[in-house]
Amino acid sequence: MKKFNRVEDIINNKIIKPGSVIYTAGNAAAPQVLLNQFAADTSIVNVEMLSVLLLGDIAGIFSKEVCKRIYHRIIFNGPHSREAINDGRATYQLIHLSDIPRQLRQYIKPNIVLLQVSGPDNGGNYSYGTTVEGVKAAVDAARANGGIILAECNKQMPFVLGTTIHSSAIDFLIETDYALPLSPVHEPDERAIRIGRLIAELFIKDGSTLQYGIGEVPEAVTTAIINKGVKDLGIYTELFSDSMRTLVEKRIVNNRFLRNSFSVSTIFLSSELKGYEWLHFNSSVQSRPSDQTNSVMYISAQPKMTAINSAMGVDLHGNIWADSLDARKIYSGIGGQADFLRGSYLSEGGTPIIALKSTTEKGQPKIMDKCPEGITTTAIAADPIVIVTEYGAFNPRGLNLSEHAIGIAHLADPEQRDRLLKLIYDSKAFHKPRQALKDVSPKGFVAYDTVFN
Repeated sequence: MKKFNRVEDIINNKIIKPGSVIYTAGNAAAPQVLLNQFAADTSIVNVEMLSVLLLGDIAGIFSKEVCKRIYHRIIFNGPHSREAINDGRATYQLIHLSDIPRQLRQYIKPNIVLLQVSGPDNGGNYSYGTTVEGVKAAVDAARANGGIILAECNKQMPFVLGTTIHSSAIDFLIETDYALPLSPVHEPDERAIRIGRLIAELFIKDGSTLQYGIGEVPEAVTTAIINKGVKDLGIYTELFSDSMRTLVEKRIVNNRFLRNSFSVSTIFLSSELKGYEWLHFNSSVQSRPSDQTNSVMYISAQPKMTAINSAMGVDLHGNIWADSLDARKIYSGIGGQADFLRGSYLSEGGTPIIALKSTTEKGQPKIMDKCPEGITTTAIAADPIVIVTEYGAFNPRGLNLSEHAIGIAHLADPEQRDRLLKLIYDSKAFHKPRQALKDVSPKGFVAYDTVFN
């Protein structure tokens, strides 16, 4: 490994040659100094760059001029890349989070990897810090093909235990010192609180293993877990957040029933700097690559695996979409939702959950008759996913299509619910809907008011 003081010494057209295929770490571990030099050096041309949710002060990497030189393949879209993807300057790379390492090794085969690290420890190992996902596989693939590994060692990056890279695997390194990007969390509103209470009350038990992300509903679920008084929880997730840190600190999460005594994740994000400081050499959490954290086999092996994810919409059949509202306008990405929904269903005592408010903030319905034409679905109607809104929870297991439609319609706000139920009642497409609608309580549906009356 060679160390340099100037970023220009390792990001230049002598090292980054035309035709290069680059994989960069993302999320809070996006190597901001390296990426900004990419944007600044106009002599670097005709290269491809793959990334997963680039955060931090790197907006210039997606500018119109830079996109003429760098062909961006975005695996998970974010605030910096959204405009570039949706006006055709960048492209959306459809990959499950679990499959990124395999595709990197077998098909994409990057020859340059950019990463941000912490360390080294006494063994000469550097931590991948707050993001592993496909980065380790990218390093392995590049080294197997004579590629180059470029790293910045950030003094403020925590040394997250688990997956590491030895100094001998890094070709060039520079020292940096800047704060990691924060992921703001909004206080849960009344609808999110109702959803969180329902999930905790109906589906989270002593000994459950948890997966969820960042947002109002995860915050509400965390509060509801604390209030319910459940114990001996485990965490096996793709994203470790501040709300999960709260459960670890309160010893509600102790991972007692997992094979390991620590929480496992492949990405770590915090809304405050002390959240990253808490991760530093903290043996209660460890990082793993996404082909392990998001492997259906590994997920299904966790006891009472309760996977809680969000969506942009659900239709009456039970199709679920989460990355966009329009087939050609990508908001986020496939991510690992399908991995955890299917893995948790196969877990002994597990439950796959989609939690969403019944309408957007502007009042647009999220419970719809049919999914938008051409939309990418992260779960299809045959996937037995529990769906929860502020009005109740619907479990489709054992039910037919008509029963699906009626139960899902009850998740909508009252005005939309009545419209959807009338549509079902008048339709010839469903099997005997009028008979099914005679039931006072639809099959599989539990109303919020019956749980908390």
